[in-house]
Amino acid sequence: MKKWSYVIMLLGLCVILYPTVNNWLDDRAQAQLLKEAEVQSRKPLDLTRVSSESAVPDYQKISNLLDEGDDDEASEEVEPLDPDSLKDGEVLGVIRYGKLDIKLPIVEGATKQNMKSAAVHVTGTGLAGVEGNMAVAAHRAHKTGRLFNRLGEAEVGDTLEVDQGGQTYTYEVDKIHIVEPTEVSVLNPTPGETALTLITCDPLVNPTHRLIVHAVLKK
Repeated sequence: MKKWSYVIMLLGLCVILYPTVNNWLDDRAQAQLLKEAEVQSRKPLDLTRVSSESAVPDYQKISNLLDEGDDDEASEEVEPLDPDSLKDGEVLGVIRYGKLDIKLPIVEGATKQNMKSAAVHVTGTGLAGVEGNMAVAAHRAHKTGRLFNRLGEAEVGDTLEVDQGGQTYTYEVDKIHIVEPTEVSVLNPTPGETALTLITCDPLVNPTHRLIVHAVLKK
């Protein structure tokens, strides 16, 4: 009888500690990837390798992953990433939103592993500093300060930066809105404009929509 009591206590302890351990593993993986991204962001990036395919399929995959949330499964170790071509898993740079304490690696491609520890670039959209619209998505994690958890605090006039290809590009938020998950027009570029669009789920709990923070490159 005493033996089963110990087993039940141990199982209860595991349940209680699981979220803490899971968050620790996620934070550790993010820190490792961020270190790699900071190095990669200082290297020149061949912009001719940007995919010309439609961004909609990748956005749909990202939207599905946003609906799943970021903490439904235990974290996985981040695999070494191959920087030789613009493909799923390539580290493109770093996004920094000082006011919200956001500093994340930007990784190419919509996969569950990428979105556990990084913001992901929507394949088919532009890159930083180039005329067009660079779309970046991340989970709105439940843990305060993790991933895009605080993106709901964004305000028009805020500035944020993207380190990419040895350059730092500064953007200013000019529009914030909430849309349906199927609204793909948020990916569309505006002629003559160099833009950055941040995408996450809304609301934080049981999300049904997408929070869109649109910013333009400061001259």
